[in-house]
Amino acid sequence: MRVLLSDDDLGRWSPGHVGVLDSEGLALAYAHPRLPAGRSWVRANFISTLDGAAAGDDGRSGSINTSADRDVFGLLRALADVILVGAGTARVEGYRRASVRAPWLGLRQGLPEHPTMAVFSRSGDVPPGLSQARDDSGDVVLVTCQSAGAVAIDRARNVLGEGQVIIAGDTSVDLASAVDSLAGRGLPRMLCEGGPHLMRDLTASGRLDELCLTIAPTLVAGHRPRITAGAAVTADLTPRLLIESQGSLLGRWTTPQN
Repeated sequence: MRVLLSDDDLGRWSPGHVGVLDSEGLALAYAHPRLPAGRSWVRANFISTLDGAAAGDDGRSGSINTSADRDVFGLLRALADVILVGAGTARVEGYRRASVRAPWLGLRQGLPEHPTMAVFSRSGDVPPGLSQARDDSGDVVLVTCQSAGAVAIDRARNVLGEGQVIIAGDTSVDLASAVDSLAGRGLPRMLCEGGPHLMRDLTASGRLDELCLTIAPTLVAGHRPRITAGAAVTADLTPRLLIESQGSLLGRWTTPQN
């Protein structure tokens, strides 16, 4: 991997890692900023083709993944306290509970062995792949709203555990409240993996701090989703890092307050 653009204030890698990145240098390039007490950091991670598609012919982002994107995907999970995902995306992409693998295991020192997964569902439904406990994986929290109803909320508590359901909002999930609730549980470093509606709502909430985006060297045409979907919202971001690897471009952008 080659560094094309970097902001040293955010990247914080040593001079020996500038230019070509090994695993250690990549981890430093994507390291979170130091967070003061009570501060959370919400980053999103997506992949897109050159013509703006966030999925391939099968409707899954996995079909446009590149090896460089998979490396960063695993790294960002290892750096996160909690992974945010919409219930629809979890079903389509076949999500299971998160686990960290080599070469990133050492990044979890002082943290739980694996990150928690927070699934967002207005209906209160827990996707099958996340409802099933797995050895060597993290916990799952459901984030829902009051309109899901008592039956769905009680069912989720029976599946995940009494303390594993967060109710944020009345008729829809309040993203700002959800972020604060997760941070209050000791999970301040958050990684949103989609889908497009969750990404749009997170952007609209004003709580998005950073976007990590891989641009795959591919054109797919057709009617494909983008990384955001829903009512219009505008957010300006500042480039902080750009890496090239086998034709893929991997970047970090932060919102102006960061």
